[in-house]
Amino acid sequence: QLTESGGGVVLPGSSLRLSCAASGRFFANYPMAWFRQAPGKEREFVAVINWNGDPVDYADPVKARFTISRDNSKNILYLQMNSLNPDDTAVYYCGRTSLGYGSRTAADYDTWGQGTQVTVSS
Repeated sequence: QLTESGGGVVLPGSSLRLSCAASGRFFANYPMAWFRQAPGKEREFVAVINWNGDPVDYADPVKARFTISRDNSKNILYLQMNSLNPDDTAVYYCGRTSLGYGSRTAADYDTWGQGTQVTVSS
């Protein structure tokens, strides 16, 4: 089970850190990712991290602004988001894939959290 937290309503240029807490014993075995879904749009890839923290991969719109990380000792996945802008407004989901590598495709993920809302507005 995955549980996201840390969303909120912020001004453009602000920062937020999302967390995804995983239950179970095997969190450290799996690549994990963040996706987001804006109203009326499909779920889109944001960032992915391999089971051991390397490599990581980012979607172009968030590269250099967002940082994905994980703490396998605590079973937590993070997404540090800086320089937020209104285009970042969406529900953010963490996902786990049973593939042996990180993927940018939502269909490759078999476990999802319930999502956390991020709204960037002036």
